[in-house]
Amino acid sequence: MAEQDFIKAGFTVVGSENNENKLLSFLKENYPNVIRDTEINLEELKTVLGLPIDEKVNGYGLNFVGRNFARAKYAQKTEKELRLNTTLSKNIDTTENLVLKGDNLDSLKILKNHYSGKIKCIYIDPPYNTTSDEFVYPDKFDKEEAEVLGLANLSDSDFDRMDFSFKTKKSHNGWLAFMYPRLLLARDLLSKDGVIFISIDDNEQANLKLLCDDIFGEENFVTTFTRVTKKGGKSSDATAKNHDYVLTYVKNINQAKLQGVSHNDGGYSNQDEYFEERGFYKINQTLDYDSLSYVKSLDYPIEIDGETFYPGGDKEIWQSRQSGKHGRADWAWRWSKDLYEFGLKNGFIEVKRGGNRPRIYTKTYQNVKIAKEANGYKIVKIERSKPLSTLEFTENKYSNDNATKAIDEIIGKGVFEYTKPPELICQLAKLINEENFIVLDFFAGSGTTGQAIMELNKDGGKRKFILCQIDEPIDPVKKKDAYEFCTLNNLPHFVSSITIERIKRAGEKIAKEIVEANSKAGMFEEDKKQVPDVGYKVFDSIDAPKLQVNDNGQIQFPELFTDTISRIYNMVFTVGLDEPTQVPEEMVKDCIYKIGSHYYITNSENVSKEQFAECINASANSAGKVFIDGWTASLNTTLQNYKEDVKIVF
Repeated sequence: MAEQDFIKAGFTVVGSENNENKLLSFLKENYPNVIRDTEINLEELKTVLGLPIDEKVNGYGLNFVGRNFARAKYAQKTEKELRLNTTLSKNIDTTENLVLKGDNLDSLKILKNHYSGKIKCIYIDPPYNTTSDEFVYPDKFDKEEAEVLGLANLSDSDFDRMDFSFKTKKSHNGWLAFMYPRLLLARDLLSKDGVIFISIDDNEQANLKLLCDDIFGEENFVTTFTRVTKKGGKSSDATAKNHDYVLTYVKNINQAKLQGVSHNDGGYSNQDEYFEERGFYKINQTLDYDSLSYVKSLDYPIEIDGETFYPGGDKEIWQSRQSGKHGRADWAWRWSKDLYEFGLKNGFIEVKRGGNRPRIYTKTYQNVKIAKEANGYKIVKIERSKPLSTLEFTENKYSNDNATKAIDEIIGKGVFEYTKPPELICQLAKLINEENFIVLDFFAGSGTTGQAIMELNKDGGKRKFILCQIDEPIDPVKKKDAYEFCTLNNLPHFVSSITIERIKRAGEKIAKEIVEANSKAGMFEEDKKQVPDVGYKVFDSIDAPKLQVNDNGQIQFPELFTDTISRIYNMVFTVGLDEPTQVPEEMVKDCIYKIGSHYYITNSENVSKEQFAECINASANSAGKVFIDGWTASLNTTLQNYKEDVKIVF
């Protein structure tokens, strides 16, 4: 059925509200004097904002040809949806990492529904503005697109100016118009304490700084790191051009917690009797955990103030494990008995009550840590972090030479050019004083960011990555090595194939190294490392369904090119309530799926009245919602009966 049919029938439709300009609606409702004949009255707006209305000079800022066009592209609804690629995905049922193939402008809009305000770190290495004609992103700036965007006031001379500007090699206007909507979306995705790092060279560094001042706010600028790209380099009259930059902005300078750039220590807010010596402390994860690799020596009872605790909290199950009668030998402590006893004696253990059972937590102090020595353990001081110098990145380990070595080691020589070293992204991510957050890279290229985050997670962290990469075709002549690489590995001949293959191989290498290190003789259990999440779900960007009108004026319904599970994932992305990395639980094959308390239904004509009732009752009892895929639904009697209880998703 068409979207309007469901709206007329009284259903709530998810997706239609995306076209609403919320700011315009807000102004109309609260400040109607600002809107006059569908135009903004700037003098009234200045009055509302408390600005002087007799301004005689132009304001300071960056203006460029196509700015309004680019701004409209930011607000335009995407015409793409996602299809799960099970062939290219890895560890699809457990991973929390995402790879989105397709134009990043569409990918960012799709991500926005769930991830708005949730991304802690963004790193991008956008295409530098050079004299090359090889600019692959398909942004349109023409009269037809202007009509779609509602830009009715552009004259022929405006289009002539844009056409000239955007087709001229090394056009600042074209490059800025390309970056503007993507950075606006990046701002929306950043959390309140989030940070964005942008690699750039001399050609656009100054313009990008002004553009970012406009988008993120000049007060939220942190610094510009200068990175040496290689020793020597092409020279001008007096200087060697051997460097580029990393512009750094935060979403809110008052909430950012950048370790090494500022002295904020995120999470360290508790005090105890050791405060003068050890500083503040924070609570870590619980001492017991549901182990993937059970070790009997870590499964012991402990006593605190006369109370006995068991891993998992159940004495009877613990006794069954010890006798070998219980098959679920899983729960254990993270610390050995010796380490626990040292930690308890020296104040590194805390018991918290509440919930289903008391839980034991370990404490991490600002100024000290526990270190192992030959005859036991001792407390040692930690050197406090210092502000990261902008000269840090002049070291060769962050250079292109090191980047080339890193990727050659994974996928072979000559396959990919112009990449950044994993060490650069690792160092930038370390500035965030946390171990569990999302890193987004929407110019993923060879996949350096994915490899870097997996490498960084060898410290036990749970950082996750989202990579976006356009399906840029690989030229068999100009990029011969890359083309042959895809051929030899039975991969589609796109840059995104190299992105995915690199993180696949890098993940396998990391996992192998950890397993080998853990198997060394004499390795203490508490020193063994967990293999990080080295998987990823891959989604292809495809055209979303559209109603067509044939030559006879009849509406034709589109053919759907997505499988059942992809239809479910598209609803998950569109609705935005559930984490898209979760695996939907199949309740009725090819029809009903569940995540948490929410139900997602596709092919609803195959769902019985009893099955509908069961979903609606179950969701209501757990404060959940029921969503119906509009493209596979029909207005039958069963669905009509539940119009107040379901939401239609397009």
